[in-house]
Amino acid sequence: MNLPTDLPFRATLDEACAWLFDQTGTPWTLAHLIEHAVTPYVWLDYDSAYPDLFGDANGGYAAPIFFEGDTARLAQGSEDVLITITKDAHKIVTRLPEPGFTRALHELRFQKKDLQRLVESLKRAAEPKVAPAPQESRLGINREQVLAAFSSLVKFDMASALDGGEAIFGDDGARVKGSARKSKKTAMFNPVTLAFGLNDLYRVPLPRLTRVFRSHDFLDGWAGQWDESLALLGR
Repeated sequence: MNLPTDLPFRATLDEACAWLFDQTGTPWTLAHLIEHAVTPYVWLDYDSAYPDLFGDANGGYAAPIFFEGDTARLAQGSEDVLITITKDAHKIVTRLPEPGFTRALHELRFQKKDLQRLVESLKRAAEPKVAPAPQESRLGINREQVLAAFSSLVKFDMASALDGGEAIFGDDGARVKGSARKSKKTAMFNPVTLAFGLNDLYRVPLPRLTRVFRSHDFLDGWAGQWDESLALLGR
């Protein structure tokens, strides 16, 4: 898909909303971006008071805002940015010292690749429906796809859990019933059930799980079911 190249690598809120309006024909706001799981960033200048946060990034780095409480505050129309949980310069999730870091709204930035991915996802969703996928792919996703999509969201060793024949949440859990009858390697997993289990038992934020369904082609067929389930739950 050919998209304009004039979008900055890290766009301001105004630049992001203007570009999205040009691409979609509809107005965009900060709340709209967060609703669509687009991650805001702010640049943190190096501060020697927090050496573990910056590591070798002695010039500073772009810190993501993904914690549900922080993004919800932005979506509700806050006058500034409050970051309580982010990732450090080595991309490790970390809780910031109380009460968190405050920044001005105009410091928010949005990554070009995230905005382009959003537009591509919206345009795919608007395309005429194609023929159904083979039955096996509708049943679930396999071990490798589970790990690619979800393993980075949890602290436990998901690969070992799957190799041990566990269904992640006990009993059949997210595993499609009967799919592992011949071999553990043939097990299939329902990604929607798996995602809700990760939120319920491991407190993985729903916006991060939504982002997973937007980021992997093999989950395209499940994104609608995920969105419908969230809507039914009022989330």
